[in-house]
Amino acid sequence: MLSSKQREYLAACNHRWNFKIGATGSGKSWLDYAVVIPKRLLALKSEGAAVLLGNTQGTLSRNILDPMREIWGEALVGTISSDNTVRLFGRRVHVLGADNKKHVARIQGMTIEYAYGDEVTTWNEDVFQMLKTRLRCTHSHFDGTANPADPHHWLKAFIDSDADLFCQTSTIDDNPALDPAFVAELKKELAGTVYYNRFILGQWCAAEGIIYRLFADSQAAHDGHFLWPADKPLPPGTRVHIGVDFGGNGSKHAFVATGILPDAAGVVGLCSARVDPKDTDTAFLAGRFVDFVQQVFASWGEIHTVFCDSAEQVLKNSLRSALLATRFSWLASRVYNAKKIEINDRIRLTSILMGGGRFWYMPGAQTLADALATTLWSGKTPGQDTRLDDGTTDIDTLDAFEYTIERERARLLRLAA
Repeated sequence: MLSSKQREYLAACNHRWNFKIGATGSGKSWLDYAVVIPKRLLALKSEGAAVLLGNTQGTLSRNILDPMREIWGEALVGTISSDNTVRLFGRRVHVLGADNKKHVARIQGMTIEYAYGDEVTTWNEDVFQMLKTRLRCTHSHFDGTANPADPHHWLKAFIDSDADLFCQTSTIDDNPALDPAFVAELKKELAGTVYYNRFILGQWCAAEGIIYRLFADSQAAHDGHFLWPADKPLPPGTRVHIGVDFGGNGSKHAFVATGILPDAAGVVGLCSARVDPKDTDTAFLAGRFVDFVQQVFASWGEIHTVFCDSAEQVLKNSLRSALLATRFSWLASRVYNAKKIEINDRIRLTSILMGGGRFWYMPGAQTLADALATTLWSGKTPGQDTRLDDGTTDIDTLDAFEYTIERERARLLRLAA
């Protein structure tokens, strides 16, 4: 059965531009791959192209094509071919990413009869501006979904314009099909963050002030809420990762050791340290790193992996060489480049872990705790969520910590299942 919001959209989406902007899990995309997209494609008059656009082709597959195929079957929903098209309900449809300005050329020159947009607030604005010039059939339609972002985002400005447009907003509570326990848990995980306003309440909200408000408040109150119990050993099977961020030009080198609990039940900041690079060389840095490894090994045993800032290959190799000359030579082959996923994805992961009661730290990780409690949104670039990085906060330690958990993101967010 359709929710009242879904029925409302179907009744009103007869404009040139049609948007569903709201909370995650509010049923926006389900309506599209179950009803809207098939209906639009079957109504085409073959006067122009049909296009699906998303942040990337991969996100389009996961968010739209894969679940659509589960409903309608492989005969009606094909797979993306080498020419970036897919057969949907007998129609040839272009499937394109929109996260980068270079994708403008892919739709330039097209006449588009129907376009669908997934995660529109993650697009490059130039792609959207080009799309506006391509919807040039008298009956062209666009259906798009997005989670709200900063109130100064370019998409918000377009929605507030006098374009021929329908925009429906929704909260997470507008989807009666969601498990109430899941909704309650998600609200808890996102409490105290900008993501609560956007992903729960469906509000356009600026990222301002302290990023990890719950953690900062706990630190100010000295309530010990996030401290790992002193009398509780790490459970067997905990994997220990070390993250290394290299400093310079006023910043410092940072080491962070993190325990990933079994079954990705949570993470524990074990210990952390900062090293001033002024008037030092690579040998000094390598020596301090070996000292840190010794400390971690003495306290928690085998170290699973070391992830280093990939921007400094010479420094990374010096750490590996230093390990080879010690009893930790076995660890040298486990020194890798950090994956360095998007900073905001790292922030969202940490926020969810904190809100869900799945982040702890030990007293030896005080520099990590200080960094988390004081990190700020920049607020200097309207329309963008940017972490302040001007030397006034300890971004180096944050980066080192994030390197230890970013490769576990899917498991920690329970996306793998």
